[in-house]
Amino acid sequence: MEVMRKIVVALIVVGLAISEKGESRHVRDVTTSFEYSAMNCRAHSASLSDFGGVGDGKTSNTKAFQSAISELSKYSSEGGAQLYVPPGKWLTGSFSVISHFTLYLHRDAVLLGSQDINEWPVLKPLPSYGRGRDAAAGRFTSLIFGTNLTDVIITGDNGTIDGQGPFWWQQFHKGKLKYTRPYLIELMFSDSIQISNLTLLNSPSWNVHPVYSSNIVVKGITILAPVTSPNTDGINPDSCTNTRIEDCYIVSGDDCVAVKSGWDEYGIQFGMPTKQLIIRRLTCISPFSATIALGSEMSGGIEDVRAEDITAIHTESGVRIKTAVGRGGFVRDIYVRKFTMHTMKWAFWMTGNYGSHADKNYDPNALPEIKNINYRDVVADNVTMAARLEGIANDPFTGICLANVTIGLSAKPKKQHWTCTDIEGITSGVTPPPCGLLPDQGPEKITACDFPKDSQPIEELEFKKCSYRLKVA
Repeated sequence: MEVMRKIVVALIVVGLAISEKGESRHVRDVTTSFEYSAMNCRAHSASLSDFGGVGDGKTSNTKAFQSAISELSKYSSEGGAQLYVPPGKWLTGSFSVISHFTLYLHRDAVLLGSQDINEWPVLKPLPSYGRGRDAAAGRFTSLIFGTNLTDVIITGDNGTIDGQGPFWWQQFHKGKLKYTRPYLIELMFSDSIQISNLTLLNSPSWNVHPVYSSNIVVKGITILAPVTSPNTDGINPDSCTNTRIEDCYIVSGDDCVAVKSGWDEYGIQFGMPTKQLIIRRLTCISPFSATIALGSEMSGGIEDVRAEDITAIHTESGVRIKTAVGRGGFVRDIYVRKFTMHTMKWAFWMTGNYGSHADKNYDPNALPEIKNINYRDVVADNVTMAARLEGIANDPFTGICLANVTIGLSAKPKKQHWTCTDIEGITSGVTPPPCGLLPDQGPEKITACDFPKDSQPIEELEFKKCSYRLKVA
């Protein structure tokens, strides 16, 4: 009860902070200089106001963003450029960023996603998916979009990006959308990406979607959406290499982090895995989904994922593996440690019959490989069921390892604490006692499921201190 009381108090404080932030938007901006940490600093800077931007929450700024970014593109080979978004409510449709570019939001700046559907151009489906997620046709361009870029930074002093999701959620539930809903931020085929120190509210669908990209840092992001909102995943690295997600707080209607790599035959053909992924210091609240999901679109493969210092509160499951016959691909070399969970349906969940295919042309002989899945140093309380681990007949999930795990069950738990089918693995120091397919190796194996001691290249990246002074009109 004490834990839940603290959680409620914290959420009230967050709500008050958001309310106060919203009420302060009208204050005139007197800040002429600011500092922040980034992969790279810029030699040139301009304000959205210089390009006719109007922060009244009513005037469309789509053309202002497009004009500003077009003008700043001339500096891409001259030290790069930064676009500063001052205090105000800046209504806008989709716009594209450029290489060697920083978008910086003042703490009292709010980007408001337009509710004019004509301000959201339509793109073709992603090649590794073959179709949209909401509809077979294409997809609306994300609010902030970019492709084939190098050195892109989207950051601020905890400025806000509000997707105004209810408009899109209503259209989705009514079946009125011909295309897949837009995301808040999507960068494709890009390298050296930083997304940091922002609050993302009410995304139409997924919030942050780096795809076919590498060398990515997502840091200090707060994501908030109603827990019943449809498909409002937090951060979804998709066919990405060398990614670091850290210090994020997510309340959503879907998985807080969903690791992906393509869907059925399209993902198999595209063949680009997500690998070298670091997730740390994440807090998640999602009563109907997972803290970290691996899949279900994992047909290009997922490997070498390292998650630590994770807190889940009132969330359906901890780390969930989602796959099915026809997916192909693999999920392997997954390492999780220092995971704390409060009020969960399942602590561990693996699903081999997830279904949900792109179309009827998937290969029923394309079986996924799930192996070397490691969890250690896990503590959970008020859990309805310890684990639901369901592999695939004649294609078992192997190399599952759990060590030093304590799961406190709820007052009315499921009678069967563990269900296990078509899996193989070992355990040591696990409470309550696991199923027979995960035999206890005794206390001498308490150090099993070791976390890798080496570091990934993205962990070695150090940020620079950037400072800017803007001209006062």
